Amino acid sequence: QVQLVESGGGLVQPGGSLRLSCATSESIFRLYEMLWYRQAPGKQRELVAVITSAGVTNYAASVKGRFTISRDTARNTVYLQMNSLKPEDTAVYYCNAESPWDRSTNYWGQGTQVTVSS
Repeated sequence: QVQLVESGGGLVQPGGSLRLSCATSESIFRLYEMLWYRQAPGKQRELVAVITSAGVTNYAASVKGRFTISRDTARNTVYLQMNSLKPEDTAVYYCNAESPWDRSTNYWGQGTQVTVSS
């Protein structure tokens, strides 16, 4: 059974930083694209950032320049470094692993709450 284990959420003041982590198995990490989504209360889940197995990244316009997605191959872990956080970044953040050959094959983490508030 594929597992994605997330950590790193919490409460932070506006302008602050957090780093989210998502660990998975080597086989998934090595072949799949790794994505971060978020869902705010009353809103649809939205894609935040993606990194391919080759390290190519892409970001939502709302987070570009503030968030950085990266991979650590030694730890089979993907990170989301979030800087200059805003109250509108408040959401549950989910890690996702998606097969590049079959987009319907994907796995989800349990979600981690990020709250940006003074």
